[in-house]
Amino acid sequence: MKQRPHHAAPSTLRRFLASEAAGGVVLMASAAVALALANSPWAETYYGLLAAPIAGHTTLHWINDGLMAVFFLLVGLEIKRELVDGHLRHWSARVLPGVGALGGMLAPALIYAYFNADSPEMARGWAIPSATDIAFALGVLALLGDRVPGALKVFLTALAILDDLGAIVIIAIFYAGEPAAPPMLGAGVTLFLLLGLNLFEVKLLSPYLLLGVALWHFVQLSGVHATLAGVLLAAMIPLRLSGPDPDEHTPLHRLENALGPFVAFIVLPLFGFANAGVALGGGDFAAAGAPVLLGVALGLFIGKQAGVFAAIALAIGTRIASRPPKTGWIQLYGVSVLCGVGFTMSLFIGQIAFEGDDGAMRATKIGVLAGSVASILLGSLVLWIAARRAAARHSLTHS
Repeated sequence: MKQRPHHAAPSTLRRFLASEAAGGVVLMASAAVALALANSPWAETYYGLLAAPIAGHTTLHWINDGLMAVFFLLVGLEIKRELVDGHLRHWSARVLPGVGALGGMLAPALIYAYFNADSPEMARGWAIPSATDIAFALGVLALLGDRVPGALKVFLTALAILDDLGAIVIIAIFYAGEPAAPPMLGAGVTLFLLLGLNLFEVKLLSPYLLLGVALWHFVQLSGVHATLAGVLLAAMIPLRLSGPDPDEHTPLHRLENALGPFVAFIVLPLFGFANAGVALGGGDFAAAGAPVLLGVALGLFIGKQAGVFAAIALAIGTRIASRPPKTGWIQLYGVSVLCGVGFTMSLFIGQIAFEGDDGAMRATKIGVLAGSVASILLGSLVLWIAARRAAARHSLTHS
């Protein structure tokens, strides 16, 4: 008797790596390891590893300026795909998450500015609590599983993507620095060549990536933060082709699919490991650190939830936008709280804003960790309560 071929069930590890929660969990783990090392007898070894020279730069520099350019490339690809061909391709779908993202950037910035109004140097960090971490926030939603409606996950994804777009614009305008002319000319020529590849619908990814490396080099030399080269490169990768190839085989889709696991399981964990390590004991925040810490922590925890929820409530109340299907106000509030998880982008903006100021950066890290952890705990609790209430109503209806 002929036996049927046996297909082994996917391993627990494989199922985990394919889940939405995986990237957020790995990022949390890397940040926890860094925090533990920075407060252990191996702290000196940890900081020495980050300061180790590699090809003329420190390990920390290569992670923050090199690998994070790949992260921004992926973010740029996701933004382009969503705006052109995804959930955000229609203006009606952009209104509610767009309004929420705007409120979620303004309120935290105002709270931070309130605490740091007396110090122009510290006030430079106003944008730190304005960013939402997609990996963390979606990871928490994924861990809650079916308790969260699918429409709520789509809404948070759209809001976080538009929030990232806002963060990119803020970095480009307020933290770019004075560009040097010759490297900017080189970057302009490289962009022109990339545009040519796009217009001629070149399908091979290698020419785009080679020119992308050149673009990153010129942008770094220009004084503008090198990671923005990733966003510029993403804008030049073709999303649609005029030929018979289906959309999923276009250069943008292929590159996005290839970069996704690399960014989720290598780039972001390395960034978390390199930047989350901060000594929690000792130290004096009396001078400038305390206002920074309070501005960041309260900006993320209070400002984010207040700004996002107030903005979307106003938009829904005035009928500018409609509430996502099968979602209640408590669930929308829970998601608004989760928007206060600002780990990756917040730490990144802090590195740019307070470059060379170890005290301010230490306060920033503690503020980001405190605000993000508080947002995760409260947001998860609110969504869990909402799910329990929904389940109770469902059982009463069908009893």
